[in-house]
Amino acid sequence: MDRHIQIFLNKISFVCFTIATLILLLLYLRTPDTCVYITDGRLKPDQRFPRSTCDFHSRAYTSVDKRNRRIWATKAWTQIVRSYTDLFQLLQNKHLFSVNSRALVVSAGGGHAVMALKDLGLSDVTGIEVVDSPPLVSKADPHNLPFFDDAFDFGFSPYLDRALFPARYVEEMERVVRGGGACVVAVEECGDAEMEAVVKLFRKSKFLGAMNVSLGEERKTRIVLRVKNG
Repeated sequence: MDRHIQIFLNKISFVCFTIATLILLLLYLRTPDTCVYITDGRLKPDQRFPRSTCDFHSRAYTSVDKRNRRIWATKAWTQIVRSYTDLFQLLQNKHLFSVNSRALVVSAGGGHAVMALKDLGLSDVTGIEVVDSPPLVSKADPHNLPFFDDAFDFGFSPYLDRALFPARYVEEMERVVRGGGACVVAVEECGDAEMEAVVKLFRKSKFLGAMNVSLGEERKTRIVLRVKNG
């Protein structure tokens, strides 16, 4: 009896294996509907980029410039840049920097703050992040900034509270911003006790003020300090 059951199971396994093989063969031979045929190494104007990897020919790709233009034209991007522009406009009105200032944005993300400063007329703006986002942001470690001492007049960071080593992060900002220049940081919206803890990290700067602001869809506490001379 057991021998008959084993023979029956073997037959079922063979049938399943045969069916699976036929299906795989059919899928291999059938060209997906999403394939784009390429002639002379170029896509036809009315064809879209394929959604599958049905061929291994060279395919058209979007350049960095085109990709950036698309991103920068979105409503989300423009709204975030506008919020940074409003913030920087207030700081500029307080004479914390001018159009001739050398500005540094640490932890610049995709470059919203960099673009906002450029929109205000600054030509010398450097943005750094652990991952680059050309042309606005270059790759660098915010805990070990690749700049000389006193290289900038104005330093800004929208994400100090996300730093792995906040004290080292702040120390580097104070090192590269000249005496008399301003360091401005934004952290998650907080109360007086948390704000004072942040201010204490700046051992070479004088606290000028703080206020709650909106940057994009985030509520932040903006803290302004002036680096002491000497």
